[in-house]
Amino acid sequence: FYNEVLNLEEFYDRTYCALEKLGLSYEIIFIDDGSSDNGAEIITQLSHRDPGVRLIQFYRNFGQTAAISAGIKYAQGKVIIPLDADNQNDPADIVHLLDKMKEGYGVVSGWRKDRKDAFLTRTLPSQLANFLISKVTGVHLKDYGCTLKAYQAHYLKPINLYGEMHRFIPAYARLVGAEIAEVPVRHHPRTKGESKYGLSRTFKVILDLITIKFLGAFATKPLYLFGGMGFAFLFLSVLLSGWVLVDKYVYNVFAHRNPFLLISVFLGMVGVMMIMMGLMAELLVRIYHESQGKETYHIRQMINFDRSSQLAT
Repeated sequence: FYNEVLNLEEFYDRTYCALEKLGLSYEIIFIDDGSSDNGAEIITQLSHRDPGVRLIQFYRNFGQTAAISAGIKYAQGKVIIPLDADNQNDPADIVHLLDKMKEGYGVVSGWRKDRKDAFLTRTLPSQLANFLISKVTGVHLKDYGCTLKAYQAHYLKPINLYGEMHRFIPAYARLVGAEIAEVPVRHHPRTKGESKYGLSRTFKVILDLITIKFLGAFATKPLYLFGGMGFAFLFLSVLLSGWVLVDKYVYNVFAHRNPFLLISVFLGMVGVMMIMMGLMAELLVRIYHESQGKETYHIRQMINFDRSSQLAT
């Protein structure tokens, strides 16, 4: 939450009631994203009454992605459910997400089917973003922007989030093998406080989308991307060089008067540089994985490996 002092107590009451009905152990982690109001004091008071309430308070406003990332890191449950504290999503829908998850899904995404936001400034840009993200990532969801989603924790813990990439978490989860489902959830109009979102986020989404596409397709093999582009430029360079020779010996056009000669040289240099960038990227990828002990695969389960100590040496 960020400057949601008018909504916090009502949000807690509704969330507490919804979770108590589940009959499961739970915790409610509030992340104060650098609020300038006294919201942290309200959560501190609630934590004295309810030991299941926890608070993480940032020094300043780091953004929603950073807040969700902190919640993922410190959450202890097997299922993690992010939720905005503006009371537009209904905590009573959590049960529907969990019921769907019992069917074997690793991620269950909320879909604000009847959204109660301004159409031109919120709903329309969101619909366009959902279409674009679905096309680029291959993970087709009707509502990427809905924070209310349920995740199996083991899919989230290895993920590091940057920029505005919290909206791409389902795509990240798919990269490590999660099955994804989507269920309709209720959406209420904002009655207290002010929205912190604007159209400027659209451009950030596009830039982050380029990043997620690269990570999904070329994170462990960047040379395929840069090398492929490099060979394409080299191929164009060879074609133009051939055209220059044809002009020279067939049409008697001197090379120094042919603009294709300079273009051919330029494309050839760019092609070589792209291949070299791919090789450098390959080295960086290897340093990244090997220095941190990160594997290039994700294991679902391992069977009968406890007998390894019995093997003959």
